[in-house]
Amino acid sequence: MIPHRAPSPVDKLALAVVHAPERAMPAPVGAREESLRFLLQTAADAGVTVVATRPEGDGERLLGQAWPFPSPFQVTVRTVPIAEGVDRVEARARRSLERLGLPRGDALLAASAAELVGSEGRELWERMQALKDRGLFRRIGFCATMEDGPALLARRFQPDLVQLPCSLLDQRAHRTGVLDELASLGVDIHLSSVFAGGLLFMSGDSLPPEMNRYAPQLSRIRRRLAEARVDPMQAVLAYTLGLPQASAVVASAASAAELRAMLAAAHAPAPALDWGQLQLEQPAPVLATVRRISSAA
Repeated sequence: MIPHRAPSPVDKLALAVVHAPERAMPAPVGAREESLRFLLQTAADAGVTVVATRPEGDGERLLGQAWPFPSPFQVTVRTVPIAEGVDRVEARARRSLERLGLPRGDALLAASAAELVGSEGRELWERMQALKDRGLFRRIGFCATMEDGPALLARRFQPDLVQLPCSLLDQRAHRTGVLDELASLGVDIHLSSVFAGGLLFMSGDSLPPEMNRYAPQLSRIRRRLAEARVDPMQAVLAYTLGLPQASAVVASAASAAELRAMLAAAHAPAPALDWGQLQLEQPAPVLATVRRISSAA
């Protein structure tokens, strides 16, 4: 009998590949694809099994050319905005699989839960369900924010999977019982935005001007981590990977070096911290500001 392998923190770690040039390591012309292959192979070797994608830019095509063979990954795909029409949403989901070089995907996620409550929301969900019924995706679900009321939407649509933000700085999904409610419905939960826009990794001097008013809170949290001799990345991953309701924690990486740093932090012993003292007092406006800055960049 083969003994069962002890659970590893990396079992829940999911990878979102960042294709932005400013995050990627400098590389000679023509080395971009090789760098991506190295990143994916590093993930596969470490036991990462989930890759989260977006239908933006050339990212899907690049991933499709770089998968290890045979690929060990379960791939989640997002829809394009419903403003392009439900026919376009369905066609683009099919096209995503073609670009990724996959006969089928693990999950298709409505990119915005808010679209499901709009005038075309029910038709959008039915199109997604039809793609699942045809075997193109094993599961369907949606990406939500806390403001969307994810548990209520889950009761209404009965998704297989819900992805929502949760981080050390924004613990609302955990503290308000939303994770428990989703889990009680039998919904798989993927946590996103776990690094909260990188806020814990910025000193006061490097914060965007719009974030200056939040600098004292962030400085206080960083100081508590420093006093406990805990690296911010270690704390972020220990908190999110330690939430039992979550089946995956989606973390972004642009290079194998970034991924290796995350893997080392994930494997570090879980620190004995009072997580409640490490969250922002009012995370919603802080993270809304981060999103506005990111979308304007």
